[in-house]
Amino acid sequence: MIWNYQKRAGAALLLSAVLAMSGCAGWGGAKPAATRPAPGLLGADTPQVLLLGEVHDNAQGHKLRYELLRQRVEAGWRPAIVMEQFDRENQDLLDKAQKGCVDAQCLIQVAAGARWDWQLYYPVIQLALTYQLPLVAGNLSRADASRVVRDGVKSSFDPQSIKDYKLEQPLPAAVREVQQREIVAGHCNMLPEMMIGGMVDAQVARDIWMAKIIRDQRPRDVVLIAGNGHVRKDVGVAYWLRQVQPALTVRSVGFTEDRENEGRYDAMQTLAPQERDYPCRQVRK
Repeated sequence: MIWNYQKRAGAALLLSAVLAMSGCAGWGGAKPAATRPAPGLLGADTPQVLLLGEVHDNAQGHKLRYELLRQRVEAGWRPAIVMEQFDRENQDLLDKAQKGCVDAQCLIQVAAGARWDWQLYYPVIQLALTYQLPLVAGNLSRADASRVVRDGVKSSFDPQSIKDYKLEQPLPAAVREVQQREIVAGHCNMLPEMMIGGMVDAQVARDIWMAKIIRDQRPRDVVLIAGNGHVRKDVGVAYWLRQVQPALTVRSVGFTEDRENEGRYDAMQTLAPQERDYPCRQVRK
């Protein structure tokens, strides 16, 4: 389909707005905030792969997740930490920062991009530096994501990965359906129809890349720090890990503002909604 200039400009403005949004769920009055993770959230055993979700701007969730991880690390666990917040092609810069920095602020200044509120991630980064836990970049860049939107999921993968994850075939219908529903709802039901398929492909490509990067850390245990959508066990990173290494013990923990998440995670910590402006207002203006 050929857009005229006005349509392209309008879509670009809409895309800029929705990329800036943190989602359309979870605004409103806050309830009392929990100060520690729910008892038994992880269970007694430590999995080989632990997927820890987030609502990106929810400060309570970041604190509770950090506390959960800190307790395990201080008890002797030494996983690699894969973070969605670092683009994978910047791994060399991240490695350099880990070698040269003694505090998280230094690493953030050297290796962090501009898209995240880095003070929310400061404690996890400092924990990694203190205990010499490898920090691993897990995300696509915007340039990579744009290529996937244009050319499809397999465009960012090598031939072996395409074979491993069966990317020469159409995405499983259940995966595409769930991802499409979440993306449309998460963007206030305002996305142009022609943008939806490409954004689904970009989300799936991120999940597969995170699964691939987690596999690359083995036999070391791994923690993934990522948005709740990525740590879902039904369609997210855990799903793609099972396609290649079903024997891995994987546990996903959602940190969510929505109680209606049954079946998406192995465990869930419900959060007080973060105070924020009604996010869909940015798109509807």
